[in-house]
Amino acid sequence: MVLPGGSDGAAAGRGPAVSASPDTREQARERAGSESAEDDALVASRPPGLADPAKKELAQQLVASAENSTLRWRETFGAVEDAGDGVGYTAGIIGFTTGTHDLLALVEGYTKDHPDNGLAEFLPALREVDGTDSHEGLDPGFTQAWRAESEKPAFRAAQEAERDRVYFDPAVRMAKLDGLGTLGQFVYYDAMVRRGPDTGPEGFYGLREQAVRKARTPGQGGGEEAFLEAFLDVRRAAMLARKPGADTSRVDTVQRRFLREGNLELATPLTWQVNGSTFRIP
Repeated sequence: MVLPGGSDGAAAGRGPAVSASPDTREQARERAGSESAEDDALVASRPPGLADPAKKELAQQLVASAENSTLRWRETFGAVEDAGDGVGYTAGIIGFTTGTHDLLALVEGYTKDHPDNGLAEFLPALREVDGTDSHEGLDPGFTQAWRAESEKPAFRAAQEAERDRVYFDPAVRMAKLDGLGTLGQFVYYDAMVRRGPDTGPEGFYGLREQAVRKARTPGQGGGEEAFLEAFLDVRRAAMLARKPGADTSRVDTVQRRFLREGNLELATPLTWQVNGSTFRIP
């Protein structure tokens, strides 16, 4: 989830001035999560793209390289720490946080199916600290409980399901509705993970709206490469507006690198640099 104090923090409103349209953003989010027959047919007519199992695996590796400096994303189910970025504890495969509601939603859903799990006792505290960076009621014991629960296949499956429900599926669907290929779908997914599925100017849909004001999507008759350049410009500006001098390599030497190589389908082999490290996938 979005980390407000990090290099991709919530400060898109400090970037280039745009005319905000909450209704437009809400419509886009509803469309990404809707099941209208017309949109379903359009999405179904597109190639699998990032939803192809091999490409989805690649997407998780790309995100993990930026988030945890590893390609072995399955080793991060039990990761949990407070990075001092204002959102409390960050945990799991996609960076669920105690301060931005998605970790609470994950544990609530998991507890409905597994009421005797080791995290259930922390639900009252998680509800109290939601929206803050507080550890009240979580220390001591929460981090140990998270690591222990993450050894269980059921909780690992719950993390993956919540990742897909909140981030992956809506991002890929929106990208397909916008006429984007596999790279564009990943660009949306990575932004959704970091910025959150929010309709405010600081969330994913706010960034998308700014990009649409700069260039038409392929679905609107625009060029795919031109639109992705515009989207990445908006995202990079938001990162730097929040933290001048921030590391923007996940945009510059990952996504934009693939774009300028013309690799719109994320074909392997891939080589990229992020956070000072080089990664390769044959």
